This record gives sequence, C-alpha cells and structure tokens, in this order.
Amino acid sequence: MKKHNYNIHLEWTGNKDSGTFDYRSYSRDHNISGTDKTTSILGSSDPSFRGDHNRYNPEELFSSSIASCHMLWYLHLCSANYIIVLVYTDEPEGVMMEKEDGSGAFSSVILKPIVIVVKDNKISLAHKLHHKANEMCFIANSCNFKIEHIPSNTTK
Repeated sequence: MKKHNYNIHLEWTGNKDSGTFDYRSYSRDHNISGTDKTTSILGSSDPSFRGDHNRYNPEELFSSSIASCHMLWYLHLCSANYIIVLVYTDEPEGVMMEKEDGSGAFSSVILKPIVIVVKDNKISLAHKLHHKANEMCFIANSCNFKIEHIPSNTTK
C-alpha cells in the first residue's frame, strides 16, 4: 500500500484588532495555500455563520473535492475504455444538517455531471463508468454517507 501525505498552509486573516473577543468581533476570512502553489484559495465560513459569501466556505470546498475527485477518476476510466470525452461539467449539491448544539454533518452529496462524448455507441458504457468512478474516488471512499449520481451523457 502506498502512503501519500498532503500538506497545506491555512492562515486566518480575520483579526479586526481585538482577536476573538466575542463571536461578532472577528471575521471568518482565511487563506488556504500550499508549497509551490501559484494561487491561494480565499476562504470564509458559510454566510449563515457570519462568513463572506464572496469566499469559498469549507462546505463548498468539501462538495467540490468530491466532485473533482469523481471527475478525475471518470476521465481516467473513459480514457482507459477508449471513450473520448469532449465536455464535463458538474454542479454538485451537498446537504449538511445542523444540530441544535451547532454541530452538524453532511447527510448527502449529489453529483450531477453533464458529459459529452464523441460516439453514440459509447454512451451506455460512459454512463456506467460513473459508478466505477465513485468506487475508485479517494474522497468518496472517505465519506460516511452515500454519494449519489444523476449523470447526463450525450454525444456531440
């Protein structure tokens, strides 16, 4: 078994000169960066939790991690099965349930990939490969809930 390590740098940038004096005294803004990365991800919390709606929140990043891992596996599987993908888009929908004490957890993520392939005779297999991509996805395999798929496969 191969071991892979992932390191990231997270920096809170929301100190408004009084630190975390109280719940309203600080911004939730932060930057996510990594060694040898050319850009940072500007993060905050969900606006429901006093975050900046112009920045990505952890819940959005979580949903996008699932969707992008699925896409990368799917493209690999299509390539290995001689299916030429021309377009791949997705608008995943993540649902988090918040408890009375403020904690919460994701209850579902639904991927909605729209894929355009070259040949009509490959659509059925292309559709089936979404299931295999989910089985292979590192992020999906790390989740404690089922990830659903509503794929749409067509040809150009």
